[in-house]
Amino acid sequence: MNRILFEREDVAEGGEIVRLSGRAAHHILSVLKARPGSILRLGEIGGARYNNAELVAVEEQEPGMPVVSVRIGTPTPPLARAPYDLLLAMPRPKCLTRLLPQIAAFGVRRLFLTAAEKVEKSYWGSTRVREEERRALLLEGLEQSGDTILPEVRIVRRLKPFLEDEIPLLYPSGSRFFAHPDNPGDEHRGSVCLSAGREAWHGFREASVSSGEGLLAIGPEGGWSPFEVAMFDRLGFQRLSLGERIFRTDTAVVGLLALADCR
Repeated sequence: MNRILFEREDVAEGGEIVRLSGRAAHHILSVLKARPGSILRLGEIGGARYNNAELVAVEEQEPGMPVVSVRIGTPTPPLARAPYDLLLAMPRPKCLTRLLPQIAAFGVRRLFLTAAEKVEKSYWGSTRVREEERRALLLEGLEQSGDTILPEVRIVRRLKPFLEDEIPLLYPSGSRFFAHPDNPGDEHRGSVCLSAGREAWHGFREASVSSGEGLLAIGPEGGWSPFEVAMFDRLGFQRLSLGERIFRTDTAVVGLLALADCR
């Protein structure tokens, strides 16, 4: 936990003191070994970061349940958002559990979890799809990266109408890319492969930065179906590839987000 996060409701009257209990208090006292006078890094969920917060008091309202009071100090702005959003074919629930913290850590602005031809319908019954479960995993990623802004998450159960009807409105001038493994003999119109070098990947990021909006679509393990690939092509998406190797979804997502965000 590289930044301790708090809710607006944790702020005491006057706005200078935050009172923390439970997991946050345990981390401050047992992991960080902080004592009154120690400097901590805090952040308000959805708001500012506080890099010089001071632990001022420790109370024990009930046995074994400490409450710490922290003076938050001077605010600093949240970290900058990534210049792209992520459209992700719903992965296996265990994979989604690993991925959500990573997606939040990268600063993705919006996450669309979508159906696709190769997505099992049973995945949608997982508890990981529930908002409270997703939020806890995303907060874990924010704590790791030191960020405070949660990605907006939306469930998209029908890919085709979403791409045809909503994407042109959401990204009227932005850059649209979809990731799909290379296959020998395929014609890759506008494909950018890992072997093309870092400059090509800079192009994806810079195109998103210049327009202020970008979308990266990553499909199921094994890639999008031929129908879906043709649909992305028809709607003006450019193709990205990590080459002929077929990776697990969590590997592909982390690899592509890292390459897209490289400076």
